[in-house]
Amino acid sequence: MLIDNEAREGRSSTAAHYAEENGARTDVRVRFDSARHQEKYIVDVNQTGECMDTEQTSDGDWFYEEGGQRKGPVSESQMIELIRFGRITYGTLVWKKGFPEWLKLENTALNTHLHSAVPPPIAGRHINNTLIWVLAFAPILGMLLENIIAHTLNDGGMADAAFHANSYWFVTLALNIGLSYLDEHRLKRAGWDTSRFSGWTWLVPVYLFQRAKNLNQGKAYFITWIVCFVLDLMIQ
Repeated sequence: MLIDNEAREGRSSTAAHYAEENGARTDVRVRFDSARHQEKYIVDVNQTGECMDTEQTSDGDWFYEEGGQRKGPVSESQMIELIRFGRITYGTLVWKKGFPEWLKLENTALNTHLHSAVPPPIAGRHINNTLIWVLAFAPILGMLLENIIAHTLNDGGMADAAFHANSYWFVTLALNIGLSYLDEHRLKRAGWDTSRFSGWTWLVPVYLFQRAKNLNQGKAYFITWIVCFVLDLMIQ
């Protein structure tokens, strides 16, 4: 009888151990699969931004613009995740069936999730435009700097010849591009999505035009830059 009890206890212990081990393996496998799925989703969102469904597009599917390209379709829950991960934010153009045209994300029903994720950017009317106005006069300022450098590095007639030959043209170019780059980074710190015009910092008039358009500002500084550029050409 004692041997039978010990045998039963041994079998029970073995069975319990097997169940525990098997359950642990199952639990590990479940947690592994869940983690792998979550990791894959995060990689899809963060690296590609394309949470593409294999199913046919439905009325509830969303599309969004990124880098000048249309991305989607994605479900509303995936759009919320994209907002949470910062892939789409204020100013991002989105569309779904029923919209008359592409709308800014903050002008859709998803704005509630947007407000809870990040604060809105500083309004264009409150942006300090001191730097951008310096940029607006950069063609003239650059010309003055070229003249100063020419007379610093050369004597007499050689200085005037070097200036009128545009020997230091790169000074004005560097000034314009540098100021554009600094302004674009200031707008980022103010919360603006500059992806639509950040690539134009090297072509100042386009950058100024797109900046004014996206910030809903007047185009006075864009026009001022054009006038200064023309005057620079006329003087030299």
